[in-house]
Amino acid sequence: MITRRTIVGLMSAAAFLGTVGMAQAADKPYIALISKGYQHQFWQAVRQGAEQAAKDLDVTVSYEGPEGESAINQQLDMIQAALAKKPAALGLAALDSQAAIPLVQQAKDAGIPIIAFDSGVDSDYPLTTASTDSKASAALAADKMAELIGSEGEVAIVGHDQTSTTGVDRVEGFKGEIAAKYSKITIVDIQYGGGDHTKSADITKAIIQAHPKLKGIFGTNEGAALGVAIGKKEAESKVVVIGYDSGAGQIDAIKDGTIAGSITQNPVGIGYKTVEAAVKATKGEKLTKHIDTGFYWYDKSNIDDPKIAAVLYK
Repeated sequence: MITRRTIVGLMSAAAFLGTVGMAQAADKPYIALISKGYQHQFWQAVRQGAEQAAKDLDVTVSYEGPEGESAINQQLDMIQAALAKKPAALGLAALDSQAAIPLVQQAKDAGIPIIAFDSGVDSDYPLTTASTDSKASAALAADKMAELIGSEGEVAIVGHDQTSTTGVDRVEGFKGEIAAKYSKITIVDIQYGGGDHTKSADITKAIIQAHPKLKGIFGTNEGAALGVAIGKKEAESKVVVIGYDSGAGQIDAIKDGTIAGSITQNPVGIGYKTVEAAVKATKGEKLTKHIDTGFYWYDKSNIDDPKIAAVLYK
């Protein structure tokens, strides 16, 4: 059962500053990766992909992230510390696409290639971005919501942030699809819980109370979706929930019907492709500006399909 005590992907504080795979070796290229967080199972799956790529490509990779996805200053400190080690390349999933710009420029000045992953930076310097198409995937979430509520009624969005490109693009993708195709659906509220399931649960209950005719809520990442599920249960609501990402809690919520279905990314693929692109960058190879790692819709009907099971993470 999902409760407020549910803990998703907790890791020790030491793991925030840990390395992936082998300790740095002088004879191997060293690639530093800074993620948006560490508390969600999504980021652990990205780490798994990075670790596998490090083994396959014979490089050393460090992987760290702040304690939460609102800890922008902590992430900036991590980027600064990583650059001080003079890595062969830096992989970055920026919490704030604007705040990271000065450090991106610092990397450029030092000749350190940057590979963005999951969330980009408002700069032309990152050589490529390995990520899901956030707008297209959120548009699919909107289509599924419309299908489940009969293409009319009130819906809301519980987002994870307003500073990262994923946070912005998933909200805009959902809103844009509704506006373009479903004139009888009204988005009555958009609020942000910082990717924290407890805050997102409280927000969900407040939205449900304020809008008694509400038919659906879209949660834009793992923490938001799990929080919406918790809030729905605590409010004893029948609102339709569409989630994003995976994780044990969200999978359980889909199986018990609390969440109707979710969009899953390919986080292992994101981690792998980031390291792969970083290695290519160190060799001077040309990269495409975007590496699309794909997305899928999953619900009770296909959750055990091998194609879907391969991109779900627990």
